[in-house]
Amino acid sequence: MAPKITTELLKQLRQAMKNSKHVPESIQAYIVPSGDAHQSEYIAPCDCRREFICGFDGSAGTAIITEQDAAMWTDGRYFLQAAQQMDSNWTLMKIGLKDVPTQEDWLVSVLPQSSKVGVDPFIIPADQWKRMSKVLKSAGHALVPIEDNLIDAIWMDRPSRPCKSLMALSLSYTGISWKDKITALRIKMAERKAVWFLVTALDEVAWLFNLRGSDVEYNPVFFAYAIIGINTIRLFIDGERMADPAVREHLSLDSAQDAEFCIQLLPYESILTVLKSVCETLSPHEKVWLSDKASYALTQAIPKDHRYLTPYTPICIAKAVKNASEVEGMRRAHIKDAVALCELFNWLEKEVSKGNITEILVADKAEEFRSQQDNFVDLSFATISSTGPNGAIIHYKPTPETNRTLSMNEIYLLDSGAQYKDGTTDVTRTMHFGTPSTYEKECFTYVLKGHIAVSAAIFPNGTKGHLLDSFARSALWDQGLDYLHGTGHGVGAFLNVHEGPCGISYKTFADEPLEAGMIVSDEPGYYEDGSFGIRIENVVLVVPAKTKYNFSNRGSLTFEPLTLVPIQTKMIHTHLLTPKECNWVNDYHKKCRVVIGAELERQGRHEALQWLIRETEPISKTH
Repeated sequence: MAPKITTELLKQLRQAMKNSKHVPESIQAYIVPSGDAHQSEYIAPCDCRREFICGFDGSAGTAIITEQDAAMWTDGRYFLQAAQQMDSNWTLMKIGLKDVPTQEDWLVSVLPQSSKVGVDPFIIPADQWKRMSKVLKSAGHALVPIEDNLIDAIWMDRPSRPCKSLMALSLSYTGISWKDKITALRIKMAERKAVWFLVTALDEVAWLFNLRGSDVEYNPVFFAYAIIGINTIRLFIDGERMADPAVREHLSLDSAQDAEFCIQLLPYESILTVLKSVCETLSPHEKVWLSDKASYALTQAIPKDHRYLTPYTPICIAKAVKNASEVEGMRRAHIKDAVALCELFNWLEKEVSKGNITEILVADKAEEFRSQQDNFVDLSFATISSTGPNGAIIHYKPTPETNRTLSMNEIYLLDSGAQYKDGTTDVTRTMHFGTPSTYEKECFTYVLKGHIAVSAAIFPNGTKGHLLDSFARSALWDQGLDYLHGTGHGVGAFLNVHEGPCGISYKTFADEPLEAGMIVSDEPGYYEDGSFGIRIENVVLVVPAKTKYNFSNRGSLTFEPLTLVPIQTKMIHTHLLTPKECNWVNDYHKKCRVVIGAELERQGRHEALQWLIRETEPISKTH
């Protein structure tokens, strides 16, 4: 892929950094984070400012522009992609590698004395501002808020903010009414002596009110904020969408009801003004509760003595622990998803040898099969359909320029998922349509051993996911192999495919402990630049486990796979598996055959059923 030419854009941005029309006084550096005003990972086109200025379109990265330099920081998922998408004006900073400076340290090393570093206060999270400001201040520089976003000032054809219609979810999907969720939140507020709660994350607003939208591609969320008081509810949202009778009925907007559940609708843009006026009414010991990842602008609007900041909000934690209805919905979604993938892989096995199946064609076909399932809404992220060397680009998305044809002698990796009204899916399978090499099978088997180690792990209640990360790497590490991404992320229930506060990653120690009802992914991999990529991913549910001693009554937990799609056995070197691992594969495949077989039968998909039966034959150590 050709990189974006950014010379002229950088020139315009550097002029804006000195222009009194945009900045109160000249700044010597400008930071462009990748999020939006809600600190979202996945964002609407109007918020893709970092992509606009540097060309890199991955979901994580921060660009910093000084008078002479331009640098962009991203993590191991995106090293190859970023290098391909950025031109020579940019220096790629590979987070996590030895000798790569942090953003603050780099700024300190390149800035002239007493420099001002600007950033849009709505886009930078408060915790990041605090950390960065401290380092810059100690070096004699200042981090300053720039109210006018400088990227917007030079982005002539910037798209408008989406304002699409909303979907109200019934109790059969959510398990708990929005009024009960508000009541539970108010109990938590009372415990912490908070009289106001500010909801800034889009998925938290959606979950709290049992509403879904489509303002952000693949994420069923909508642009809104909420301020919850002890007996008031303010929802900041724009557009005609609140005129929809179904939404109005769902929120009881036109019916008489208890004052504490009466929702006041306000314009989206008025959040800062209203928040400031709310703060003017606070008594000395009253608190406003919000996430420490909320924007610096909103956090600053609350006087310091009245702020109650936590890394994760009670909504975030409640949302992560799925109730019985949400778990049941997620099971249904994963069964439908498996049906679609059995159809797809059966089709691929017949078609690949003809030599005309491309990465884009497979991605489109996967969507077609998924869209045939009940309650399909959308994909849950852009499909990663990658063959051969493209598989080594961890978050690769095929484009017409990079689109390769699948062949009988390359590994193919498909990481894909969907949003169904009853749940969100995310699954990766790696396969070979011909005869894999001994080395490819060896690497695949080490990845599989890691996948099984996490999936079969038994651990005490209260364990944080990051402690399980090395379980997935142990077999790879024994051979001197590794992968540059976390092992798992939280998954929403018909919400964002990546959600906190839990996960399985060496990159954070701030994750919340795992508890029964949480849903995460298990996705170790191995990537050989220029050759292939391997990843095996299931979405798994945290469930209670039975152990002999039960950790002194702390309770035991393990994982139950929700994803039920066969793992290609011809890629496995069975002699490298232990008897226990062999049994895990056979038990998993037996469940795939029973559960997905019954649904394929019910839907009359007999050819895909035959494929499933072939792919779930038991393996043995002598296999």
